[in-house]
Amino acid sequence: MDDSSLLLAFSLTVLAGLATGVGSAMAFFAKRTNTSFLAVALGFSAGVMLYVSFVEIFQKARDALATQTTAVLANWYTVGAFFSGVLFIALIDKFVPSYENPHEMHTIEEMGMGQAALPKDEKHDFAKLKRAGILAAVAIGIHNFPEGLATFTAALSDPALGIAIAVAIAVHNIPEGMAVSIPIYYATGSRKKAFVYSFLSGVSEPVGALVGYVVLRPFLTPTVFGVLFAAVAGIMVYISLDQLLPSAEEYGEHHLCILGVVSGMAVMALSLLLFL
Repeated sequence: MDDSSLLLAFSLTVLAGLATGVGSAMAFFAKRTNTSFLAVALGFSAGVMLYVSFVEIFQKARDALATQTTAVLANWYTVGAFFSGVLFIALIDKFVPSYENPHEMHTIEEMGMGQAALPKDEKHDFAKLKRAGILAAVAIGIHNFPEGLATFTAALSDPALGIAIAVAIAVHNIPEGMAVSIPIYYATGSRKKAFVYSFLSGVSEPVGALVGYVVLRPFLTPTVFGVLFAAVAGIMVYISLDQLLPSAEEYGEHHLCILGVVSGMAVMALSLLLFL
């Protein structure tokens, strides 16, 4: 792979990860939360990730493995790696305590409600609130690490595929940025600190890409690539089902969520037909 491919893959990963900063900025400068838009956008991201995982990434992984072994074994290895990816991201979720879980949805309107927007046991307890915001940032960072590897790997395999996944993950990261910035802002009264913590929570995405590449580069055979790609598909399916779709449902109506999912699948299908 040449330097331009590596640069593009890393750039896409950086842009996707730092979308948490966009969520933070939205919390400070927008007047109100457009919940309908967020529901459709999050559903759209889920549709893109589900379609591309099952139709494109899973197939590419199986094809890569089939060049090194029999078709039957390639199928078994691909399925095993897929569910290993699901298990990997599920374990990360399990070890993030529910109190600090970053996937609780927040709205821009909370910024103007002050103490009234806080849970009863957190009112006036600014140290506890700041801790919650920082731990949310750490939790998001942990979740973003494998997402960065997923974006980077996909972009190395095919730039058009990498762009689609980067956009989907960027949309997914916007409400996570809000989840970090709102409690930090309440606790410190500083927009700058809230933005910085939110921004830094997305840095783990390009870090995940770099670490994955440095560790795996000496061993990046077709077999390793196939296993890794299948695991990436599993990670993305889990993120879609466990995070994106529930978040979309929480922000908006069920039918808006489904509209987003179907639209994301349709756009991804069209782009695969035209550009891959």
